[in-house]
Amino acid sequence: MKWVTRSRVHVDRVACPWLIKRFVDTKAEIIFVARDLVPEIAKKEGAIPFDTGPVELGHKDGHCTFVTIINAYNLGGDPALKMLADVVNAADTYKLDDNPYAHGLEAIAVGFGMLFPDDYENLEYQFLVYDAMYNYFRLQASKK
Repeated sequence: MKWVTRSRVHVDRVACPWLIKRFVDTKAEIIFVARDLVPEIAKKEGAIPFDTGPVELGHKDGHCTFVTIINAYNLGGDPALKMLADVVNAADTYKLDDNPYAHGLEAIAVGFGMLFPDDYENLEYQFLVYDAMYNYFRLQASKK
């Protein structure tokens, strides 16, 4: 399936493709375009739009798109994803003090954006960060 969002990735637009490819659609093709082109490309490509404008998979009830996708695809039973979602949500909604890891995730997003301005290359490297964080939270969840 194709998925489309706006270009110039940051926290949520890295976290969501990671979530989609790891838990929702392992063969997903993520397309990045200018914000105003998302509806047109979604229609033309038959792609699912996310994290942009008034779409089903966007920010809802004060939560970021990562949380919306977890809820939409019934992934909330995974305690490690829940912990990661708390970090992503705090970083993406600028409630950085709500989670002890949020400042770090924001710093990582900014730094990777400077190192890798190409969205696809940025995802390639940042997916490793999300894989590592997810595994860390799996370990934390297993201790409870």
